Amino acid sequence: MSSQTNKKATMPPEEELALGTDPIPAKPYYCPDFFALEREAIFKRTWLQVGHMSELPEAGSFIVREVDIANASILITRGKDDQVRAFHNVCTHRGTQLVSQKDGTAATFTCPYHAWTFTDKGDLRAAPDFERFYTDKSQCSLPKVSIAVCAQLIFINLDPTPTQSLQEYLGPLAAELETLTVAHATHFSEYVYEIDANWKLSYDNFQENYHLRFIHPRSGEAASGPDNPFGYPVKYGFEDPHRTQTIWHNPGFQPKPTQGFAMGKAVEFALASGVVNIENAKQYYALFPNFFALGSPTQPFTHCIMPIAPNKSRGVIRIYWVGEDQSATQRFSREYNTATAMDIHAEDRSVIEAGQRGLDSGALKHIHFQSQEVLCRHLYTQVERYVTAYQQEQSA
Repeated sequence: MSSQTNKKATMPPEEELALGTDPIPAKPYYCPDFFALEREAIFKRTWLQVGHMSELPEAGSFIVREVDIANASILITRGKDDQVRAFHNVCTHRGTQLVSQKDGTAATFTCPYHAWTFTDKGDLRAAPDFERFYTDKSQCSLPKVSIAVCAQLIFINLDPTPTQSLQEYLGPLAAELETLTVAHATHFSEYVYEIDANWKLSYDNFQENYHLRFIHPRSGEAASGPDNPFGYPVKYGFEDPHRTQTIWHNPGFQPKPTQGFAMGKAVEFALASGVVNIENAKQYYALFPNFFALGSPTQPFTHCIMPIAPNKSRGVIRIYWVGEDQSATQRFSREYNTATAMDIHAEDRSVIEAGQRGLDSGALKHIHFQSQEVLCRHLYTQVERYVTAYQQEQSA
């Protein structure tokens, strides 16, 4: 009886097995044809996180974002009316990219080729010798891109007529995101990297802790311990197509002196900011298709992984802050947090790329997920669902 009781105690809960236990096809992690399907079925149709309102601090501010998988450059503006808008960064005369700067302030945008000039609302304001085009300026506005904001996070959708609003797409997670530090942030530190790995392979690394014990024995001490050597989460949640996990923390963790000082100050400054939310502090949000957000008020972390090619992707890691640095100590604490994120990722990088090289060989027909890699399995099932629906639509 005791043996059976112990066996049942180690069995994963039903929610971890609900998606099945079969191996997953390996081909979608390197196949160019599948990557092309993902482009059309997912990245041209879903809400993609591309920025934060702190990057558009005043009327006239703009940013430009590259969406490599869709061969798209997106111009995002904050108009004089305080409205945020998005457009394809392409002059409607002959297709020249309109803006080459990554960000700035401007009331109008002038094409470098033939000086067509557009307003921050996307309207064609002036074009030399325009009467010879035998058309109306209203027919030459910049192509619009759907845009919406949640928790001060900027999302775009390349579908001209999205089937869901951003709020509908996020569901109940939208309200939870609004409680996080990122919803109040005014500044951030950023780390951008490119990695020779499929976006799903790279993304999966950050939603499973099975590897902590082997890849992060030093940096992962706070997330694993004798009672939980792999640092498995306390709980998983599914809000299709998104997922969450509640992070486990090692109660016996003893930070090194410098780390302890930086972490202690982070807590102190977070409390002083007045935006500490304890309820979601250990929540890790994985928004489909390619975005993460951590609820921790002491390390308000986001991570977006954008596909570039079947075996190449770009990641943007940000740590968000409320208010400017008020002291050298506060600056140190924030920089330490950013350096920690970079340090952990540096430990991951080589094994992620080694995994991609192995998959590129075509030697494997399948890959295997264990029960505690359920978030990885969930991502794949959602990708498969979107791709299958697209294929059925095209064949109808």
